[in-house]
Amino acid sequence: MLWLESAFMTDLERLLALVPPPADPVDTDTDWTRVEEALGLSLPSEFVELARRYGRGAFCEKFSCFDPEEMIHKGRGWLADKQCILQDDGEECPHPLHPEPGGLVLWGSDSVGGALCWLTEPADSPERWKTVYWTIDDEFEYPEGGVAAALTGLIEDLLARMRQDGQDVDGAWFDPYRRNVHVYLQLAETEGAPPYERRLRVLREHLAPTSARGGSKGADEDRQDHFAAAQDQWRLIYETASGHQIRVAYPPGDDARVRNALLTAIDAMGCRVKGVLPLYGTAHWPELE
Repeated sequence: MLWLESAFMTDLERLLALVPPPADPVDTDTDWTRVEEALGLSLPSEFVELARRYGRGAFCEKFSCFDPEEMIHKGRGWLADKQCILQDDGEECPHPLHPEPGGLVLWGSDSVGGALCWLTEPADSPERWKTVYWTIDDEFEYPEGGVAAALTGLIEDLLARMRQDGQDVDGAWFDPYRRNVHVYLQLAETEGAPPYERRLRVLREHLAPTSARGGSKGADEDRQDHFAAAQDQWRLIYETASGHQIRVAYPPGDDARVRNALLTAIDAMGCRVKGVLPLYGTAHWPELE
């Protein structure tokens, strides 16, 4: 009967099943009527509900929905800039920009400068608007359905490409917006330290349960493995590709827990900390520097 249940799921329900929303979404008390007044358009109800379920943040570190301030103050200018760049290259945007009839309205972006837009036709039927994905390479893609269906398809394609590339990924995820602490721990291997694969396994065992979030594999064991821990509150990268190090991002209140967990794991990995590189100029764990 699972296929019957799937057949009757809405697009938003499919997205919620693929990417579980956060328990405590950020900035959900949003007044979307300000956006509608500024644009002179009603927004698709699905988009407003999606924003309420997920809040501010990013899907798989790749796709984000805009908040009202971004939609009001950033959207038109960003699309106009992309249109000008396209014209400078001797090409024309295949769609007008809002407020021209049926013009594009920006509702989200990807992590490299691509734009997720609505094609606002017919203007009085927002539930029928289609998504246009204007990529960083100035290609125009047209995912099926509205916002939820478009995001579902884009995320599924992203995960499929990651797995095809041999990346270890457990599933889709959503990270709520948060001002994290970022610390880089430079590591040195002690005599007789195990190989990378074993060190990675020990690290994740000490931080279990963890969820794999991809990475990269280069030549000569130049690797980078991304994963999350502490119920997705800690985001980590273990790598040798840019030096042997662990990068970690976490909520400020978790400083002592992260420090203790990582130092214990690093010792079990057969490594030692040889330097700490705090990001954004904030010093942490100074006695290890």
